[in-house]
Amino acid sequence: MIKGGIDMRHALITAGTKGLGRKVTDQFLRQGYSVTVTYRSDEEKAQDLLHSWPEARDRIQLVQTDVTRKEDVKQLIEQTFQRFGKVDFLINNAGPYIFERKKLADYSDEEWDAMIRGNLDAVFQLYKGVIPSMRENGFGRIINYGFQGAGAASGWIYRSAFAAAKVGLVSLTKTIAFEEAEHGITCNMVCPGNIIGEMKEATIEESRSLPDENTPIGRSGTGEDIARTIDFLCQDDSDMITGAVYEVTGGLDVIHRYR
Repeated sequence: MIKGGIDMRHALITAGTKGLGRKVTDQFLRQGYSVTVTYRSDEEKAQDLLHSWPEARDRIQLVQTDVTRKEDVKQLIEQTFQRFGKVDFLINNAGPYIFERKKLADYSDEEWDAMIRGNLDAVFQLYKGVIPSMRENGFGRIINYGFQGAGAASGWIYRSAFAAAKVGLVSLTKTIAFEEAEHGITCNMVCPGNIIGEMKEATIEESRSLPDENTPIGRSGTGEDIARTIDFLCQDDSDMITGAVYEVTGGLDVIHRYR
């Protein structure tokens, strides 16, 4: 059902033009919401989003943003409020990641800083920017991303800087949940499993046609799995769920699968 008029809810989705974020953006647009979506450098994928939703162009704002840069995050918040006046859903989908497998002692200072700034600091800055609006409206949904085991502060060999930031984000998620509950605001974390390559923008139906013997449920995870989970957590009647960490893995042990 389209939520039109001045009461249309607005979602701010970082890195929402491709990968897991694209499926989340599509889900919010199907719900009839307006969205501000960031991208870092892939202009082609950003424009593809617009071309895929010609009937919803007036509900889409694209903002080029590097979440590791505080100035970019500040500008993003300003542009969002200038055009739409509020943020009801904050989806912190962006999260820098170093694909090279290296131990903690081999990380450079610059790599460490990028992991912390992009995966932890940016969430704090975005939270600070949107929370006054959410409090004023008595409603808000904040979704952060983690990794399997983040809630138990698991170590993750070769992914130490990323993991450290996300484990810190678990505590931040729970603190926000406690502090903002009285204002009708929830904050939860979603932890995707081993969703790679084209499966990030695939549907569940497509995944079921491609058996995956490595995942206990028999299929790979998809972007749709993540989008459906986030959609559920953002519903009005999901207000009893806050400070939770949801692992969407299909039963796969993501951290230790390569050990």
